[in-house]
Amino acid sequence: MNTRRPPVPARLAVALSVFAALTMSLVFASCGDNGDGESASDDGGTTATALSGYELTPPPRVAGLSLPDAASGDEFAMQADSGQLKLIYFGYLNCPDVCPTTLADVRKAFRLLPTELVDRLTLAMATVDPGRDEPEEVLQYVQSFIDDAHGLQTTDDDLLADVAAAFGASYSVEVADDGTVEVGHSANLYVVDANGDIVLVWPFGIPAQQIADDLTILFDRGVA
Repeated sequence: MNTRRPPVPARLAVALSVFAALTMSLVFASCGDNGDGESASDDGGTTATALSGYELTPPPRVAGLSLPDAASGDEFAMQADSGQLKLIYFGYLNCPDVCPTTLADVRKAFRLLPTELVDRLTLAMATVDPGRDEPEEVLQYVQSFIDDAHGLQTTDDDLLADVAAAFGASYSVEVADDGTVEVGHSANLYVVDANGDIVLVWPFGIPAQQIADDLTILFDRGVA
């Protein structure tokens, strides 16, 4: 018997349509193309001034939304603290390529940034496969890339779907008759400020240098 977790509640379908033009809507676990994931960094020490990620006007707001923190069980707010930014990602542990590539690129980007900026950043990954991904496993996984990252896990399907939809993220989990599980998920990485606004969206495959450059630009602009 097939079971399927609906990617998005109908009442929030509009949120996804805003993002649909930005990237392909789903990246399935069976896909192996990571878009190469590499690009040339700035030559000659030039400083990037234009953002590589997408800015939406008006920016979607996720203030007031949260998911359980895998480490403590407390609610992890999507909204960043004052003067800081949060990087939010929706993925799963058995993802063969997209998730580890994205998190590895974030790790590379953090290493390109000065410590004072890294200290103002928080990375969190919410699992879209909570039926298999236990809280402690999610935490260990994301912290294998960033030491102080947060793993988020909830078995409340409606809560997860609502939070994902507010970001414009989508996912599906299907179980075949033989027990095989196939997961599909969108692969964007989101930046949230202290107003709870999604100030930037990176598609899958954006190089680490561009992530670092974009974060520098955002901080130079002054964050809430």
